[in-house]
Amino acid sequence: MLANFLIGLREGLEAALVVGILVAYLVRTGRRERLPELWAGIGIAVAVSLGFGALLTFGPQGLTFQAQEAIGGTLSIVAVGLITWMGRTARHLKADLQHKLDDAVDAGRWAVAVMAVLAVGREGLETALFLWAGAQATGTSTRPLLGAVLGLTVAVVLGWLVYRGALRLNLRAFFSWTGLFLIVVAAGVLSHGVHDLQEAGILPGLNSLAFDVSGQVPPSSWYGTLLKGIFNFSPATTWLEAGAWVLYVVPTLILFARSAFRRPGAGAPSRAAAPQRVVA
Repeated sequence: MLANFLIGLREGLEAALVVGILVAYLVRTGRRERLPELWAGIGIAVAVSLGFGALLTFGPQGLTFQAQEAIGGTLSIVAVGLITWMGRTARHLKADLQHKLDDAVDAGRWAVAVMAVLAVGREGLETALFLWAGAQATGTSTRPLLGAVLGLTVAVVLGWLVYRGALRLNLRAFFSWTGLFLIVVAAGVLSHGVHDLQEAGILPGLNSLAFDVSGQVPPSSWYGTLLKGIFNFSPATTWLEAGAWVLYVVPTLILFARSAFRRPGAGAPSRAAAPQRVVA
């Protein structure tokens, strides 16, 4: 539940920031007449994201066990790939969105709606897929869904407060620390996806265990449930699962930490006579 709460909070806040940036830019530049098209696009994006989540949840039902495991494993790996590839901080979000919105306004009123569908819909589809993959990995749906709903609710409230100027957040720190946590969660989802593909007979090594600590960490115990719910930890892990986890989490964490926690201006050539410049 905690993992899905943080996923919903992080991805929901990013989507809320997208909406806030788009609305504020139209208002500030005196183009309020484009707000109805913008909100129409946002509504369509939300509906498409909810429909995608429902399709993921109910679509595979009725298929054979092997087919369900193959679909689940493949989509879990796709979800991890999307989170890794699309994961970013808010450093360039504002400038990119404003530039695209200017182009959309120049192209026509309904181009604004299309732009909103693409900008908000991308966040929604990414969130729906990763939340679904996380729920599949834990083997339950109620508690992960509740955690995700709570996270999204808090994200909407925070986004509204930021838009109204009632709250100031250090977005760089927020996205950096939650990004580190989501990498570990994504590694667990990847490992579970590999296990699903092994169950489906697509990948070998289902009976070749790297370790089995079921006696020390019973899956039914409170701490076993906690590790499973947060990190998708499996007491009985195959060599292929363990290898996928290590090969993903180690380089990804290193690269992300070097990028996210690098001080602004670090690495730039120093000039003794040039004044120091602080980047907000």
